[in-house]
Amino acid sequence: MQWLYWFAPAGALLALGFAVLLVIGILRRKEGTPAMISIAKAVREGATAYIRRQYSVVSVFFGIIFLVLLALAFLNLVPLPVPFAFITGGFFSGLSGFLGLKVATASSARTANAARESLNSGLRVGISSGMVMGLVVVGLAVLDLSIWFGLLTRVFSFSLQDVTLTMVNFGMGASFYALFARVGGGIFTKAADVGADLVGKVEAGIPEDDRRNPATIADNVGDNVGDVAGMGADLYESYYASIIASMALAMSAGFGFRGVLLPLLIASLGIASSIIGYFVIRSKNDASQISLLWAIRRGTWGAAFLTALGAFFIIWFLLGPRHIGIYFSLLTGLAAGVLLGFLTEYFTSSNYRPTRRISESAETGPATVIIEGLSVGMISAAPSVLVVATAVLGAFFFAGGSIDISNSAGFNMGLYGVGIAAVGMLSTLGITLATDAYGPVADNAGGNAQMAKLKPIVRRRTDALDSLGNTTAATGKGFAIGSAALTALALLVVFKNKAEQAIISAGKLVREIDISLTNPRLLIGIFLGAVLVFLISALIMRAIGTSAQAIVKDVRRQFKAVKGIMQGKVKPDYAGTVDLCTKSAQKQMIIPALSAIVSPVLVGIVLGIEGVLGLLAGAITTGFAMAIFMANSGGAWDNAKKYIETGNCGGIGSDAHKAGVVGDTVGDPFKDAAGPALNILIKLMSMVSIVFLGLVVALKLF
Repeated sequence: MQWLYWFAPAGALLALGFAVLLVIGILRRKEGTPAMISIAKAVREGATAYIRRQYSVVSVFFGIIFLVLLALAFLNLVPLPVPFAFITGGFFSGLSGFLGLKVATASSARTANAARESLNSGLRVGISSGMVMGLVVVGLAVLDLSIWFGLLTRVFSFSLQDVTLTMVNFGMGASFYALFARVGGGIFTKAADVGADLVGKVEAGIPEDDRRNPATIADNVGDNVGDVAGMGADLYESYYASIIASMALAMSAGFGFRGVLLPLLIASLGIASSIIGYFVIRSKNDASQISLLWAIRRGTWGAAFLTALGAFFIIWFLLGPRHIGIYFSLLTGLAAGVLLGFLTEYFTSSNYRPTRRISESAETGPATVIIEGLSVGMISAAPSVLVVATAVLGAFFFAGGSIDISNSAGFNMGLYGVGIAAVGMLSTLGITLATDAYGPVADNAGGNAQMAKLKPIVRRRTDALDSLGNTTAATGKGFAIGSAALTALALLVVFKNKAEQAIISAGKLVREIDISLTNPRLLIGIFLGAVLVFLISALIMRAIGTSAQAIVKDVRRQFKAVKGIMQGKVKPDYAGTVDLCTKSAQKQMIIPALSAIVSPVLVGIVLGIEGVLGLLAGAITTGFAMAIFMANSGGAWDNAKKYIETGNCGGIGSDAHKAGVVGDTVGDPFKDAAGPALNILIKLMSMVSIVFLGLVVALKLF
């Protein structure tokens, strides 16, 4: 049975190898006219400058945390490999974002140039770029886990129990980097977007992506650093954490090596299925929005079907027919992912009534647009929560779970089913993330076509691809939020199990951990977790507002001070605006990120284990609902504006259009910064709680 382990690194190498082939194919394509090449170069340079500055800031914090973990390791409060795994987790997460970013910025002009040939050519280049991001994320995550699993079992000769208890600490590095990448990238992209829209479209009355606007390059850079590198780091973390949580739960459920190996094999199967699904994505040259959407669906649903088919035989072989219920737990996760994607599409796509209602409300002004958009987001949270709740319940009972806590074997078996459901939902991340990362590439392609003054037919094609990208990006956010909730729930259980073992090992177990709602420490923790969601959301929104004000002032200054910009005779200072936005975003991201890292440790020391459990429970429930609300409100406002721009409700230049722009401006920080940051918040807090558990047990006041 040991030989099955090698399928995990083989799957990782398959993903990375196919990604290399895709990159070669993309780079062989021409970037287009000199103007297109110049614009793409400016975006690449801006993105590289941002990511270099981000790495310099994050590396300082990584160094500090590494030294803290090393000290804890010498005090026997964490296993010795943890500080080093913290570094590798962050390194591979950052590397995946960097590689995805480089390919995305190299693909935008090539996508626009391919759209000069046909709509399908543009789609293939864009989706290939997104596929590189997806495959790099899953490939590096599985490679990192495979290397550490091999080292701990074969070199350090850890027992399987110690391997899983050690590896469950490893996700903190990925979580730590993801929060900085998502928050920093989100602040950058939305500050640039808001600044460009308010001064360019609203005040100056010039079109979106007009090259006279100094913030256009910063806006295009932001799409890549936020929605490619940031989203990649976000889902890398979920993918990584769901696998290690399931591996730890396998031991609690009594499945041993076979159960520990199962998540890794499912991940490898998902990689192969994603690659096959990629080849299914095709469109006709005169394709409608619905046809383009179905082209994407064929790829993602095909990959999910192949994964479901192959997983049956893997589970049957590893666990036997007696535990085939685990297979239905996995199907529950896959089905929940598909349903969450559909619900997000329904509430954010202009093909459906909720978004069109927002467009219609724009005819009476910005206030009604805001009211309608908020209501759509709030309503959308209800069915999404029901889907995840049903998935958790189904996965638990399909796996043979028992609600009788005294039946620990049955209870832990059910929890393992929940972990496998999270793995199932994320198993086809290779292609699911591709459809998300494709969106910014299509958006940049449209901007390139506009600024390079290509033929109107090219802009119509890139607009079709961009509109599709908005829908797939919104769907990806719903998927990311749902997977974060399932992963965080699995980590919450792992934390409780590990806490009990840590207290026993420390010789301090005088009673069982009290998780009853009458425990004031648990209740206080729940309140703190809930309010932390609001606090961090507010800090991120304020950071975007502060950075956007700086961009607005800079764009206004250039319009007034530099003669000839509005006539198109003088080139704006794009680089200066990008640098200004970069510095502001890096400065503003520190406090929100540190709040998420420090809070579990402080609550643990003051309120003990029960306080931390309450903190995590409050953050998971409130954060999940808030993230759905923010993502769907923002997506609906965005597509409502685009629906008006296609000639509905008065069209471009009408009062309804101006109201729609205001709604989109409010929604952008919702969907691309504060909302996505909550995905990472609930997972990072869980990982920090697990890693610093030994310190909390040693220092807790209660």
